[in-house]
Amino acid sequence: MAVGQGNGAVAARAVEALTEAEAREELARLAAEIGRANEAYHLLDAPEISDADYDALRRRNAAIEARFPKLKRSDSPSDQVGATVAEGFGKVAHRVRMLSLENAFDDADVADFEARVRSYLNHSGPLALTAEPKIDGLSLSLRYEGGVLVQAATRGDGEVGENVTDNARTIADIPHSLTDAPEVLEVRGEVYMSHADFAALNTRQAEAGGKTFANPRNAAAGSLRQLDATITAARPLRFFAYAWGEVSAPLAATQFAAIARLKALGFVTNPLTTRCETVAAALDHYRRIEADRAGLGYDIDGVVYKVDDLALQARLGFRSATPRWAIAHKFPAELAWTDLLGIDIQVGRTGALSPVARLRPVTVGGVVVSNATLHNEDYIAGRDSRGQMIRAGKDIRLGDRVQVYRAGDVIPKVADVDLSHRRTDAQPYVFPDTCPECGSPALREEGDSTRRCTGGLICPAQAVERLKHFVSRHAFDIEGLGAKQIEMFFRDADLAVKAPADIFTLAERDAANPLRKLKNRDGFGEVSTRKLFAAIEAKRSIPLDRLIFALGIRHVGEVAAQVLARHYGTWEAFEEAVTTAEEGSPAWEGLLSIDGVGRTLAGSLVAAFRNPAERAAIDALVAQLTVQPVVWKAATESPVAGLTVVFTGTLEKMTRAEAKARAEALGAKVAGSVSAKTDLLVAGPGAGSKAKEAAKLGVRMIDEDAWLALIGDA
Repeated sequence: MAVGQGNGAVAARAVEALTEAEAREELARLAAEIGRANEAYHLLDAPEISDADYDALRRRNAAIEARFPKLKRSDSPSDQVGATVAEGFGKVAHRVRMLSLENAFDDADVADFEARVRSYLNHSGPLALTAEPKIDGLSLSLRYEGGVLVQAATRGDGEVGENVTDNARTIADIPHSLTDAPEVLEVRGEVYMSHADFAALNTRQAEAGGKTFANPRNAAAGSLRQLDATITAARPLRFFAYAWGEVSAPLAATQFAAIARLKALGFVTNPLTTRCETVAAALDHYRRIEADRAGLGYDIDGVVYKVDDLALQARLGFRSATPRWAIAHKFPAELAWTDLLGIDIQVGRTGALSPVARLRPVTVGGVVVSNATLHNEDYIAGRDSRGQMIRAGKDIRLGDRVQVYRAGDVIPKVADVDLSHRRTDAQPYVFPDTCPECGSPALREEGDSTRRCTGGLICPAQAVERLKHFVSRHAFDIEGLGAKQIEMFFRDADLAVKAPADIFTLAERDAANPLRKLKNRDGFGEVSTRKLFAAIEAKRSIPLDRLIFALGIRHVGEVAAQVLARHYGTWEAFEEAVTTAEEGSPAWEGLLSIDGVGRTLAGSLVAAFRNPAERAAIDALVAQLTVQPVVWKAATESPVAGLTVVFTGTLEKMTRAEAKARAEALGAKVAGSVSAKTDLLVAGPGAGSKAKEAAKLGVRMIDEDAWLALIGDA
């Protein structure tokens, strides 16, 4: 193993003797050492150090973090398992996105799901659901053409995954060829490892002197994503099929029948999948599965319900990231008690001050938890945002014995306090009213449960978090430029990435720097530097919605960015509208007319573009880019593509939500109010002021039947 980059004397010193500066230096060294060891083991399958030495590095890292919790790095080895294996795999663009599922945590959430489905469809008749165990594994999509397996891909970010075809072919449950299948069929399911196979694998690993796995899911994921398919072949992986992506011909008319068809084609499907005529029957099935969970022989973390009728699924469609026709009913979170060692305040990209509990490490649901969210100052004080008591009014204090759970088996949270263990000298926690990063006042607006730093871009925490957001997966998604690199580039005086535009001048500035080249810095080399600059260059051309989302403006999430991009079409039109919008102006009214845009969101947009520092940063960024305009889908086929449509009154054959979704799918822009730019008003019974405004402006008006005839749904 190569000698680390840090000070040898510091590396040899006992943790108890380290100063804060030395601890920071040592954590950087350990992160680099452990990162190299992880890469050698998981990526190259060529360990460079013994397990004992590796464990010693991690123990030292954990001990320093426990003594200096505020120094914990964003890339801390404590939060990592193995290494991301992405470089060696080609990328696969999913023809049909692989989406995640909305979660339900109790019976009321499931009842609410059914109510939303019925409301969206205006459906009062029978509504059957399928119910199936939610396998805790790794999602995989298998593409068959002419009955032959031609490609296998991981989910990735839902739009682009990793090509693991050779590895998937080694899994016995995955057929290499199919008989009597559609010409094109993408079968989706979960790769997992049974408890017995996992135990046997860990025994073999231990006997061979190899590293054992923490749990079956990590073992399955790591095994599937090996660069050498012979390693995958030696691992006992299994596969359950439960869904499909692109298909050239329907599998069946219902979800349940389609799963039966997959089984007939030769796939392994879960025998606990059943069809339920009512929500009550689905909940009964959930409880049966929960009771038998320990004896299944593989890990599950809940039950997935899906609307059985595929025609109804098609009408329900999708939100930005989840289908409307499915929900995952998670099992109750596991609980554990531990000690609250400290409360740190983290500052986010919008200035929000978020309290984080630093805990004595405790295992919750098979995962070691040392940090947990405390939500906000009200939650710490034992009340909700309306001032009502929670936890019977018990506040949270340093040194308390607290109950921790993992919400949805993901985000650790503090649930309760055991007052019998409270120290007599424990004092109520005083939430800061100044930003811990820049010292600016931290104010809480009326009606807001969050206190926010007023420093804006002068606050280094906000600036660096905005940059992290800018390069995140659903924004610019620059390969090789993640949170770790952003922190390094932000704090380095030579690299000086302080604003998004600086990313696109990085290569030029690096070339002009005669002394400290990026390729000579820790974590970079000539190849990785060249790849990074190429990845940055590739993102100079960016879709409008991604740019709007990447700006990190408060209240403007992915869905809002897509809505704005569809409405304005080009950056120039969007920029002019937001720049000229002020109360009462046509631009302001046009902004508010967009379906889904309210006064809060509109005000946030206008404020950002009027802030001199933010506007300068936006202009500098856009000068580096080519912003791709929105291309309307079905522009040549749909009679309403490009039209601005407003719905008003009561629709009798579909709900307003379904009508809007259908119009947008056909390329129309749906507005919330009538203006001179409105092309068509669809008016049902009870149409009032909007119909009068449309008549006044000469806007074409039709009823629901005419609308359905126009779009071919009559």
